[in-house]
Amino acid sequence: VKWASIKGATRAIEKLQRSYNNDVSRLVDVVRQQIVFSSLDDLCNCLSIISSGSESRNLRMKNRFALNFDADSMGGYRDVAVNLVIETQETLLLGVSGHVCELQLLLQQFYACKSDDGHKRYVEYRNKRAE
Repeated sequence: VKWASIKGATRAIEKLQRSYNNDVSRLVDVVRQQIVFSSLDDLCNCLSIISSGSESRNLRMKNRFALNFDADSMGGYRDVAVNLVIETQETLLLGVSGHVCELQLLLQQFYACKSDDGHKRYVEYRNKRAE
């Protein structure tokens, strides 16, 4: 697990304006986390466990490993992003059982590309595309 920070307010507002026509209900990756794998088999096994879990409900999955995914649109980057809610006694008591979070599953090779310089290049690319 590689601990990710909460999406910053500036980027959240950018994404709302550029991609979601200010529809805040579509912004579902404010709270996110990453799990990095050394093999695609391990990533697939984890995805299977998540999909069959009784304490989470998968709302959407973006499979950027799919053969029909246009990897050029993301500079060759690939991962699986799962939007889910966690439904446990604790989340019910805290009143957050309906909160959508994002879990990013990626291979070590792609995580290694997410250096500070690599991320800066991605942000520049994304900004040029107004995403």
